[in-house]
Amino acid sequence: MKKLLLVATIASLSATATASIETKDWYEFASPEAKKFVQEAIVLDFFASPSAVGFTEDSEVATYIDLAHERGITGASVTIAAPHTPNILSFKSEHAKWTKALSSAKTPIRYVKNAKDFQLADKNGEYAVMWASQTTMPLEGDASNVAVMAEYGIKTMQLTYNETELTGSGVISMINGDKSGLTHFGKEVIDEMVKHGITVDLSHTSHYTTKGITDYMQKHHKGVPVIYSHSPIASTYRCEPHETLSETKQRMAEKKLQKDHPDYRLSACYRLISDEQAKTVADMGGVIAVTATEWMMDGVWPEDISPLQFAEMIDGAVKVVGIDHVGIATDDMMTTAKVVPFTIANADKYADNGYMVEAFKKGSTGCAELSKHIAGVVDALWEMGYSDDDLAKLFGENLIRVYEQTWIPSA
Repeated sequence: MKKLLLVATIASLSATATASIETKDWYEFASPEAKKFVQEAIVLDFFASPSAVGFTEDSEVATYIDLAHERGITGASVTIAAPHTPNILSFKSEHAKWTKALSSAKTPIRYVKNAKDFQLADKNGEYAVMWASQTTMPLEGDASNVAVMAEYGIKTMQLTYNETELTGSGVISMINGDKSGLTHFGKEVIDEMVKHGITVDLSHTSHYTTKGITDYMQKHHKGVPVIYSHSPIASTYRCEPHETLSETKQRMAEKKLQKDHPDYRLSACYRLISDEQAKTVADMGGVIAVTATEWMMDGVWPEDISPLQFAEMIDGAVKVVGIDHVGIATDDMMTTAKVVPFTIANADKYADNGYMVEAFKKGSTGCAELSKHIAGVVDALWEMGYSDDDLAKLFGENLIRVYEQTWIPSA
């Protein structure tokens, strides 16, 4: 039976056209054994590339998918609700734009309804697509709209995206002083998500809201796991979670760390989660998928993210929660030439004291395009002592286990 690998890749927020499709291609440096391992496995990408930001032409999506499929990527989880989708109408419009773009690929598309579709896509030479949401804004304050999003195929959903929503506070709202947590409406949304088989995703969400979510889930939906779809663990990079560093503190910290790592620059700690948050999700049977977005990693700028750096992030998470509760998420945006203008235009959603834009200016523009990195990641993890069974868990079986528990079986 083929090993199942599932890779989570959502949306990298980089500045110039040097991010994903333009990033260095590591495929030629990977071993034949690693390439074979990927080809024989089920590999699911996960990204959010909004129309007009991540891509502007259908052909861009087609080229991206055809290359991924050629190199053994079985499919992707695609975010179709993010800051630019404030209501149900815009959600449906984004769904239509993505569906049209996907249809332009040479590779046949299979839309995921249950976990078995990943295997069927692999068997039939198709590309599996599952839909994800990074916000509850399309609900328009009406929890019954969760059913609408479920009908359109949404399989995972965050309760917030950076800022405070009706469901609770986001991580950027929190670092700007918002200490509010899960709201009554948020609890109603969770109930509807569980009812309609949508996996609860804690990425982007404040510490106060994530605690409210996990406490509520353990009391009212015991045995239902949750995930962090794309959240690094702060302890991997020796920084405090949910922290935006002052210029003085950053210089002092960098000076100390550079004794061992001369090129070290602190990563965006405010988007990283604590060991406590990670362990809580692991105790619930969930998964923490770490992201390969350069500005949220080790802060070595400017350079292109390497498979080894990605593997080191995975290894850091395993040391915290164990092999059964880690996944990967390259957080890919396809191309990011329009992302900085988008970020500036939506300043309230990225109010991090200018950290992210400054990181872009310093050269942190890379994220790991899965088709160019995954074989190299396999080699790097093998070198670290990980077995094939370990890789199967890390790259997919762990997340698939959660999906099988949270999705409606008959869907």
